[in-house]
Amino acid sequence: MRAIEFIIEDVVLQHQFDMIESMVNYWAEQHGVDSDAIWEDLATVDDEDLLSEAEAWQKSSGKNKNGGLNKKGVASYRRSHPGSKLQTAVTTKPSKLKKGSKAAKRRKSFCARMKGMKKHRAGAKTKRDPNSRINKSLRKWHCE
Repeated sequence: MRAIEFIIEDVVLQHQFDMIESMVNYWAEQHGVDSDAIWEDLATVDDEDLLSEAEAWQKSSGKNKNGGLNKKGVASYRRSHPGSKLQTAVTTKPSKLKKGSKAAKRRKSFCARMKGMKKHRAGAKTKRDPNSRINKSLRKWHCE
């Protein structure tokens, strides 16, 4: 049984490599370069560096201690999700925001969404915990 698992894993890995190789060949053809040059560039990429930077929005290094994401977290999220328009929090007090402004509308929309999530998706313990991520975010956006 174990031998079959190894064979299946080898077939899957070979298929993944073939897909990558075809993409590299496509890029080389589209940009008029040698595919070996692309392989050499890919070999110089430090995987650990790339992974840790790309996922900052999921780690504490990309999160603000007062709730939400910091600039590094937002930047890594936008790199991981091309086309994303994610922005940092509107931390201005509601009394200082011009009524009907873009920031005021973003804040109002965020507060409505997060309050609904807190009501319907958070557990009883999370709702009461002042240090939960959802409560920190609501405080940061001045929702409560």
